[in-house]
Amino acid sequence: MAVLPDFGSYPSPCYVVDKALIRRNLKIISEVMSAAGCKVLLALKGFSMYSLFPLVGEYLSGITASSLNEARLGYEEMRKEVHTYSPAFSDRDFPEILKISDHIVFNSFSQWRKFRPAVSQYIERTGRVIESGIRINPEYSEIKVPIYDPCSVDSRLGTTLANFEPDELDGISGLHFHTLCEQNSDALLNTVPFVDEKFGKYIAKMKWLNMGGGHHITRPDYDMEGLVRAIRFFQEKYGVEIYLEPGEAIALNTGYLVATVLDTMKNGMDIAILDASAACHMPDVIEMPYRPEIIGAGKPGELEFTYRLGGATCLAGDIIGDYSFDHALVPGERIVFCDMAHYTMVKNNTFNGVALPSIGVWTESGEAVVVKSFGYEDYKSRL
Repeated sequence: MAVLPDFGSYPSPCYVVDKALIRRNLKIISEVMSAAGCKVLLALKGFSMYSLFPLVGEYLSGITASSLNEARLGYEEMRKEVHTYSPAFSDRDFPEILKISDHIVFNSFSQWRKFRPAVSQYIERTGRVIESGIRINPEYSEIKVPIYDPCSVDSRLGTTLANFEPDELDGISGLHFHTLCEQNSDALLNTVPFVDEKFGKYIAKMKWLNMGGGHHITRPDYDMEGLVRAIRFFQEKYGVEIYLEPGEAIALNTGYLVATVLDTMKNGMDIAILDASAACHMPDVIEMPYRPEIIGAGKPGELEFTYRLGGATCLAGDIIGDYSFDHALVPGERIVFCDMAHYTMVKNNTFNGVALPSIGVWTESGEAVVVKSFGYEDYKSRL
């Protein structure tokens, strides 16, 4: 069993990422790369902790970005492949995106027509090759939460077959699809026939196919063989290079959020108010929604003392969830939430002026390191 970090060595609140666990996930993903002969990119929308990019770069091919800022971060801090996609690029950002991207994926043919001259002129002027792609929408997914379904009815993400323009493929070297969210490879295997039937004749003209993110590769029950079969189907039928771009899988089950009990009270049930907030520090608890595990805690009623845990903001719905403990909570006590590396640092906010958690690393040699802390100026500078 892995040794837990020394949580008492960190300030509160603080995200703590275990470097050895990140490496464990990267090794699993590198096995996929070896078995399937594909390339894997880190999707920065899920995990952008750039102090660990040198480690990630030991294993992965690069990063995938959804904005100029993400692309720049990957370019500056990892120095490997940079793939950039956006539902729509702006005239302001695109010149800079050209300078730092290796692949640029366009959401529609109207965007491709708009920016194709700029791509061509940049390549001609600099001699640096930039590969362009189109995101396709196979109109099939198995995602149960509508807010995360890129293939829902009337989705703005990707070009459907009815809107595909074969006459505009000159200069396009790849296609991209994204249909998964925290799913096993069976969902991908079920998607493959839809992609193949609708877009196969166009994939045949391509150099590469990007199969997007949402692959929960590092989950204990993940079917790796199914993923390899899906990858090989396109490789063998069309001879294309395959890219995957998971974000969460790299950081899954590698991090924690250290918090402190500020007060306890009663209103029908026992309530504990923390210095960590669902609304500010773990927004997916409200948006997804999901209930993060706490070290040493159980489900409501499972242990002797049950509490509703909430943040210190004025939002009535700033509730993390109901948990039971084997003792009565007291102010000053530490609470440690699990699986807090992904979609936390990249989504947190300073609502109510609540301070952002510090960011820490538990090194592979067992040392507690605080990478970054935040204060008033970080709040003020955003306003």
